[in-house]
Amino acid sequence: MDRAASIRVWPEAVAANFAGMRNRAGAAAAVVKADAYGLGLDGVVPALLGAGCDSFFVARLEEGVALRALLVSKRGAPKARIFVLDGATAATVPALIAHDLVPVLSSLAQIDAWRQGRGGAAALHVDTGMNRLGLPPDETAQAALRLEGVSLALVMSHLACGDDPASPMNAVQLARFKDALARLPSAPASLAASGGVFLGREYHFDLARPGIGLYGGHPQPGHGPNPMQCAAQLTARVLQLRDVAAGDSVGYGASFLAPTPLRIATIALGYADGVLRSAGGRAEMVLGGRRARLVGRVSMDLITVDVTGLEVAVGDDAELFGPSLPVDEAAAQWGTISYELLTGLSRRVPRVYEGGASA
Repeated sequence: MDRAASIRVWPEAVAANFAGMRNRAGAAAAVVKADAYGLGLDGVVPALLGAGCDSFFVARLEEGVALRALLVSKRGAPKARIFVLDGATAATVPALIAHDLVPVLSSLAQIDAWRQGRGGAAALHVDTGMNRLGLPPDETAQAALRLEGVSLALVMSHLACGDDPASPMNAVQLARFKDALARLPSAPASLAASGGVFLGREYHFDLARPGIGLYGGHPQPGHGPNPMQCAAQLTARVLQLRDVAAGDSVGYGASFLAPTPLRIATIALGYADGVLRSAGGRAEMVLGGRRARLVGRVSMDLITVDVTGLEVAVGDDAELFGPSLPVDEAAAQWGTISYELLTGLSRRVPRVYEGGASA
């Protein structure tokens, strides 16, 4: 099919990023929530399995069900553990058990629901300062009692500032996590996500949980070169070229007026594809090896780019992020972060994987 836009994904780069994280931390699971951060479970998970990954984290129950079905369809795939970060309620316990999912329990009520539902292995999330999900510190003693009879597969917490090695919050949370572990039944422990992996060995514990780093995002943006391989590239086709006279407007609202005569390329991508409207007038893309700036407003299906002085033809591809424009840099230009950029890309843009498969 002739595609106006596509997201090219390199699963082998995701696998290499996972292997690098695992080697640094000693042991790692892969966070594949939000359809593998927007890059697609079907294309990414087989590569992770090939790299030896046998534990995965998702956010929602339905994500866990979909991942289990994918793993079952892969003959020879290991019976991997799937942790569900939302935890368990009385209503979800039957499905969690039926699909062999491990809930990450984050409250006394969730512990009770899992015990009463006669669930198997579970993880426990303790709050060490994020004040989001997680068992509050003053409930640790009660949790230890209520966990009797529960097979505790993991005790975890989540760093609020793992992407900033200079933040004093990291050491605070590390100390609180160690204190919680001392009050709970013995179990493997997990604190580090992508950024935490690069904070040092004391943050690694028994299992790291890399997410954005697997998909090429910088684990600690602004702190040295990105150690991860580029895993995806978003491109879109030039649909039309036109010359615009000085003083002429471009796009909705006539918000951009050409200061001089310009050459404008219209690109087949818009906010229906996940390009934030805030990117208009500030973001760049790469055409013919050179960068060009978006002008005018981002519309539903189209963006316009100043290509004055560039060798550009109708049918050429423009890169919005990828090897020539790192995803973290592109996200900053859009006024967001790589997480939102990747997970916000719509399903209208096909994911094309190494070897020609697409989804």
